[in-house]
Amino acid sequence: MSETARLRWRCRRGTKELDALLVRFLEGGHAALDEQGRVAFDRLLECEDDDLIDWLLKGEVPRDGTLAEITRQIRAASGL
Repeated sequence: MSETARLRWRCRRGTKELDALLVRFLEGGHAALDEQGRVAFDRLLECEDDDLIDWLLKGEVPRDGTLAEITRQIRAASGL
């Protein structure tokens, strides 16, 4: 399985909204990330759906600075 296919599979979450947001970022913004950003995106995908909803859809900010930056980038790329 390619890295992109693996990430696409991991972007599948419990809600259509999260799926769409994460896959859109994977297709449009992920390629521009440096290694640190890619690691942060991978870490983000390890988080619980409830946290992702709070951070990505409700605009709450994660305490972890690295996760805060990647969530900011995802929200900005989607116009949130």
